[in-house]
Amino acid sequence: MASELLTNAHLHTQGPYALRIRSAEPDRLRIAVWDSGSEIPPGFGARGPPGLAPPAPAPAGPNTAENGRGLHLVRACADRWGAHVLGDVRGGKLLWAECGGRTAGC
Repeated sequence: MASELLTNAHLHTQGPYALRIRSAEPDRLRIAVWDSGSEIPPGFGARGPPGLAPPAPAPAGPNTAENGRGLHLVRACADRWGAHVLGDVRGGKLLWAECGGRTAGC
């Protein structure tokens, strides 16, 4: 999940980005990536509609696209996720995902 969130920040923002990993609860892990962009990716901030569109297939055939699956993977692995636009001095946004405990998906 960390790799997918960092890759998204690297590919879609022009400024700096940072990773933070911490224990959200005794048996849970929270992965958060801050970046300098202010746009939340479609569907990442909420579980319901509009949601993420399915990844587009590559011209060579289904399931061979080299991008467009990262946030789908994060949402599939995470128990909880979210995003916040930051209005402090740094600005930007924070995308986060959690997993662990009884419903460990990562």
